[in-house]
Amino acid sequence: MNEYEFHSSKAPEPVGAYPHARRVGNLLFLSGVGPRQRGTKVIPGVNLNSAGEVESYDIAAQCHSVFQNVRAIVDEAGSSWDKIVDVTVYLTNMKRDFPTFNKIYAEYFLEPRPCRTTVEVGALPTPIAIELKCIATIE
Repeated sequence: MNEYEFHSSKAPEPVGAYPHARRVGNLLFLSGVGPRQRGTKVIPGVNLNSAGEVESYDIAAQCHSVFQNVRAIVDEAGSSWDKIVDVTVYLTNMKRDFPTFNKIYAEYFLEPRPCRTTVEVGALPTPIAIELKCIATIE
């Protein structure tokens, strides 16, 4: 079985000891991917106060950024956006952010759409409002 860790040169660096993805057979498992920009701590749409706490955020900007980061990983790893078969979404504010997220998600994922689970969490490791965990097929 072909099995290896994958580290992207285009997606933001992981904030912990894990790869961007791991290939096992013909499946590519992505670690949690957030909207941060590579090489920086900048999170699109997030305004922090002087204490480093989130003052406000734009979930649409974060959605577009996280989708771009996922695409960078799957493309660079040898898969593609249309080969994503499962998505787990973590939102920090389901009530506020789900309608916007769901609308943008529908623009990015066309039929046949991947399976999806959306979960509200109390916090994520950095001051982000969304994180995706995906599984894609790979040849």
